[in-house]
Amino acid sequence: MAVTNTHLPNATVLGYPRIGRRRELKRAVESFWAGRTTADELEATARDLRLATARRLVDLGLEAGTAAVPGSFSYYDQVLDAVALLGAVPDRFAGLTTDGGRLPLDAYFTVARGEGDNAPLEMTKWFDTNYHYLVPEIGPDTPIGYTDDRAVREFTELANPADGGQAVVTRPAFVGPVTFLLLSKPADGSPEGFRPLDRLDDVVAAYADLLRALAAAGAPWVQLDEPALVTDLLDVPFDEVADAVRRAYTALATELSPTADGDTPAQRPAILVTAPYGDLRSDAGDGLALLAGTDVEAVAIDLVRGAVPAGPVPGLENKTLVAGVIDGHNIWRADLDARLSTLEGLAAPGSGLGAGALAVGTSTSLLHVPHDVADEPRLGEDLKSWLAFADQKVGEVATLATGLAEGRAAVADRLAESTAAVRSRAAAPGVVVPEVRERTAALTPADGERAPYAERAAAQQARLNLPPLPTTTIGSFPQTSEIRSTRAAWVRGELSDADYTAAMRAEIASTVALQEELGLDVLVHGEPERNDMVQYFAEQLDGFATTVNGWVQSYGSRCVRPPILWGDVSRPAPLTVEWTAYAASLTDKPVKGMLTGPVTILAWSFVRDDLPLGDTADQVALALRDEVTDLEAAGIGVVQVDEPALRELLPLRRAAHPGYLDWSVRSFRLSTAGADTATQVHTHLCYSEFGQVIGAIDGLDADVTSVEAARSRMEIVPELADAGYGRGIGPGVYDIHSPRVPSVDEVTDLVELAAKSIDPRLVWVNPDCGLKTRAYAETKESLANLVTAARTVRATL
Repeated sequence: MAVTNTHLPNATVLGYPRIGRRRELKRAVESFWAGRTTADELEATARDLRLATARRLVDLGLEAGTAAVPGSFSYYDQVLDAVALLGAVPDRFAGLTTDGGRLPLDAYFTVARGEGDNAPLEMTKWFDTNYHYLVPEIGPDTPIGYTDDRAVREFTELANPADGGQAVVTRPAFVGPVTFLLLSKPADGSPEGFRPLDRLDDVVAAYADLLRALAAAGAPWVQLDEPALVTDLLDVPFDEVADAVRRAYTALATELSPTADGDTPAQRPAILVTAPYGDLRSDAGDGLALLAGTDVEAVAIDLVRGAVPAGPVPGLENKTLVAGVIDGHNIWRADLDARLSTLEGLAAPGSGLGAGALAVGTSTSLLHVPHDVADEPRLGEDLKSWLAFADQKVGEVATLATGLAEGRAAVADRLAESTAAVRSRAAAPGVVVPEVRERTAALTPADGERAPYAERAAAQQARLNLPPLPTTTIGSFPQTSEIRSTRAAWVRGELSDADYTAAMRAEIASTVALQEELGLDVLVHGEPERNDMVQYFAEQLDGFATTVNGWVQSYGSRCVRPPILWGDVSRPAPLTVEWTAYAASLTDKPVKGMLTGPVTILAWSFVRDDLPLGDTADQVALALRDEVTDLEAAGIGVVQVDEPALRELLPLRRAAHPGYLDWSVRSFRLSTAGADTATQVHTHLCYSEFGQVIGAIDGLDADVTSVEAARSRMEIVPELADAGYGRGIGPGVYDIHSPRVPSVDEVTDLVELAAKSIDPRLVWVNPDCGLKTRAYAETKESLANLVTAARTVRATL
C-alpha cells in the first residue's frame, strides 16, 4: 500500500552544485584540513551554503514547501556519505567511530584521504562522468546500521531556519541501497564468493530506520538514486539486480507504508527513485517496468541519454513520472519547443507512458555543470546565449512545467527565445570550418599505424639507454601558491610576458634540478605554466572557449573548469614546445613532452552535441599530431599523451562499446602515429576499472602505459599479465590523491609484485598520477622512496 496524499510538484531537479558559487565549501574544507578553522566553523559555513542554495532554487522557480528542492549536499562525496550513514567503516578505521558507530567529521575526511599507514578508500569514476566517488569496502562482518542522523538535521535546519527567513522543505537525496552495494568492493579478508550485495538486507534495514527518522522530522519526500539500473558493466546479471531492487523496495516502500485509516503516523516519506545517466531499458532487461512494479511513489528517468518508451508501462498509472528532459550533464541551452513537444506526448491520454502524474526534471543531478552562465564576464554574448548552466537549467525546467500546465501561450516568449538561440548557434562562424572538415575526411587507416613494437623498442633503447625498472613521474609537479599567484598576475596583465616567462623558467629549472637530485631516469618539466591539463590546451586551440567561474567538482575539494568545445578544432600555433625544449636544454637525461589526449580533452570538456563525438576526436587528434611533430623537431625523444578518461567515456551498455572503442583508439593512434620509430610514446590512465578496456589499452599501441594501481595494490597487473600485454607498463606505486608518504618498504612491495607478475623488462616505476595537488615536502620524500625502492628491486634482477 503506497503512501497516500503525497504531491510532488511538476518542476524539480535531481541535484545542484554543492561547492558554492565561489567554491566556498572547498575553501572551508581545506582550511579545516590545515587546522586553521574548527569543525564548528566548517559546519557553520556549510549550513549557510545549504540555506543559500535552497533559497536560490526557490528564486529560480522551484516551490519552497513541496520538496521540489533536492537536499543533495555533501562535504566530500555522496557515496562516502552513505558509508558514514551506515557506519560501514573498514576495520583499519574502526577506532575513529563513536560507540554508536557514528563517524565524526574529522574521521569522515580521514577515511577519504587516509592517515599514516591506513590507506584511504579506493577512488574511481562515477559512471561515465568525470566525478570520482570513494569505493565502499563491505565484508560479511562490516558493521551496518543507521548510525548518523546528519541528513535529518540538515532537513530540519532548512525547514525551520534559525535566521527566521524563508523556510524550504527539501527532498533529502541518497545513493540508493542497491547501487551502494553494487558499487562496493569486498573488504579485505572476505571469504571467496562473498559479494557486497549479500549484505542487502542489512543495508535496507538501516535505510528503513533512516526513512522512519525523516518521516518523524516531517520530510514529505526522499530521493534514492539508483543509477546502477542503467548500466550492465557491474558484472551482476540483470535478474539478480532486479531481485535486489524488488526486495529492497518491498521493504522500504510496501512494508513501511502507514495503515489505510490514516491515523497511524507515516513510517516513511514518499519515495522518488531516480535512474540517471542512461536508458533503463536494454537487451538485458527492462528497468523501467521493474521500478513501475514497486510501491514507490515516483520514478525519474533520463530522457536525454535514454529513449522515450513506445507505450504505457504497467504500474506507472499510480506514480509520478519525472521526465528528465533537461540535460544535467552538459551546458547547451535546450530546444524548449522540442522538449515541450516530448512532454506533451507523454502527457497525452493514451499516447504517453501511462503515468499517474507528470513532472519536469533534469536528466541527472546538476552536480556536473557550473552554477550560472550570467557569472561569466569573458564569454562572448553570442556564446553565452547558447549556454545553460545550473541556474539556467532550473529556469528551463520551470518554463517547461509552466508550458505543460498552462499551455504554450503562457511561455511563448521563452520558447521563441530558445528557438532563436538554437538557430544562431548553428549558423555561427567557426562552428563549421571547411579546411578542418576536409582534413579529417582525407584520413586513411595508414595514418594510425607505426612500425612494429619490437622494432620501436630496440630503436628507443638505443637512443635513451634506460636502466631496468626506469623511474619517472606522470608530468605535473606541485603547483605552489607562488606559481598560481604569478600566473594570475600575468593573466590580469600585472606581469609582463618577459617576467612571466622568466618566472616559469626558474620554476622549470628548479624542478629539473630536483629530479636529477632524486635520481629519476626520465624527467618532466613540471608544468608550472599549466592551470589544468585540459584547459591549458583549450585556451590555445581554435574551437574552444574557457570560463572564469565555471567550476565543477571533480572529487572532494578538487574543482575544475571544463572548457566549452563549441566549434571545429585546429591548432593555430605550437602549444608546449617552448617549455619542454627549455627543460631538455638543462639536462642530459631524457625529458618527456607532455600532452593531453583527444579522448580526455573531450571527456573533460563540455563537448558540442551537434557533431558525432568521433569526428570531433579526430579534429583534436590532428592538432596533437602536429604538436608531436614539432616536439620531435625540437629534439624531444619521449612524448606522453595522457588518456586518463579512456574508461570514463565507455558507454554504460555493452552493446555500444565497439563503436566507442573504435573511434577512441583511432583518435589516440592518429595523434601519435606520426612519431618516429625511435621516439618513445607514453600514455597514462588513472582511477577507472581498466579491466573492462584492456583490449583497448593494448590497441592504443603506446610504447609505455602508466596506470593507477597503488590504492588497489596492483589489481590491474594480473589482468594485464593474463591478457598477454607485451609493452612497457608503469603501474602506479605512489597514491598522489592522499597526503600520506608511502614508505620504502611499501613501494618496494608494490614494485616486486609488478615485476613478478609481468616481464620485469617491461615494468616502469612511477606515481599513480600527476603531483599538482601535493605539497613539495611530501613529494620529495615520496619520490625519494620511490627511487630507492626501484633501485632495491633493480639490484635483484
